[in-house]
Amino acid sequence: MTTFSLEKELKENSYPGRGIVIGRSADGKHAVTAYFIMGRSENSRNRIFVEDGEGIRTQAFDPSKLTDPSLIIYAPVRVLGNKTIVTNGDQTDTIYEGMDRQLTFEQSLRSREFEPDAPNYTPRISGIMHIENGSYNFAMSILKSDSGCPDSCLRYTYAYEKPLAGEGRFIHTYMHDGNPLPSFEGEPKLVDIPDDMEAFAAMLWESLNPDNKVSLFVRYIDIATGEKQTKIINKNMK
Repeated sequence: MTTFSLEKELKENSYPGRGIVIGRSADGKHAVTAYFIMGRSENSRNRIFVEDGEGIRTQAFDPSKLTDPSLIIYAPVRVLGNKTIVTNGDQTDTIYEGMDRQLTFEQSLRSREFEPDAPNYTPRISGIMHIENGSYNFAMSILKSDSGCPDSCLRYTYAYEKPLAGEGRFIHTYMHDGNPLPSFEGEPKLVDIPDDMEAFAAMLWESLNPDNKVSLFVRYIDIATGEKQTKIINKNMK
């Protein structure tokens, strides 16, 4: 399978939209995830990530400029026991509540579809990381319209058991900028995951389009101890 340069993928795409990376550090010791958001409208750009318990939520940077919170204010990251959920919308809560009732990741998402933001019908992308007794696996999902037609929802789940050291997968909402925005196609892309969280976060942030990038979250979880390191970068600063 082709390994993509995450740096190149981001630098050469002005608008991948929202993106999730999940994988394992090169030394094999850490479960790794990253989530970024971008925006073209003032409403989308008027956001920051803030820590919320063990997870994060989006918040309006300037509350007076917030027009429609429905698809932009949500909790992208929540932690349920030994599981970390990362998504691009309020389906984080759907997965959390479903798995809390013993549904699987995939079953929990069956009640959801792509976002209702015609004509883009933005895909819902989601990830779950599961660490237990020193073992680690993860899965990713995308729910998208059928080539822009809202009559049909296409559901794909990708499960990665015992992920290899230094490898991760990258999925994002849009293939590239456009009007309407074309949904992501294909499997999550194979990318390299380094050991250094600060360097990884810096590379991601520097590679995202400077006009469109809004916020970035990166987390490294020690697979043996469960200890978490988290980095948040917001373009909007007080």
